[in-house]
Amino acid sequence: MSMFLGTHQNRFDAKGRVSIPASFRAALKSQAQPGDPLVILRPSHLHPCIEGWTVGAFASLATPLDEYDPFSEDHEDLAASLYADAYPLDSDKEGRIILPETLRTHASLTDEVSFMGLGRTFQIWHPAAAEERRQAARSRAKTLATRRHSISARAATNTAGAAE
Repeated sequence: MSMFLGTHQNRFDAKGRVSIPASFRAALKSQAQPGDPLVILRPSHLHPCIEGWTVGAFASLATPLDEYDPFSEDHEDLAASLYADAYPLDSDKEGRIILPETLRTHASLTDEVSFMGLGRTFQIWHPAAAEERRQAARSRAKTLATRRHSISARAATNTAGAAE
């Protein structure tokens, strides 16, 4: 399985197009089926950025919807929040796409963007916001790792003490 890795910065051209990084295009193409769009973009529910999904990964988001009555308000709310703002896009021969204005506005994108790989998906950010997000994520990950390590160490000590 191809993954989206790294952070790549690109600029919008005079026609408002931006190039998807070559490694991201390769990952998207490797997972696309004939007739599928190259990518599905949608606004993030958590951050001021755009999420990029393969068709297969995006389809997996529908699985939890199967647990709801298809005629219920809950189902309709979840489906609307997932699908109504999603945009299936293809790139031109050079790998450029035009981001819908609603997505550009959501992410406060102007002349430059950062594509940030998240493994199975990627995000498109304003470069300054992307840097802030990466720093905050590293800090939280470090705290989480430290907390998990100390919990594991205490559990190992408790287990060893109980075995004596």
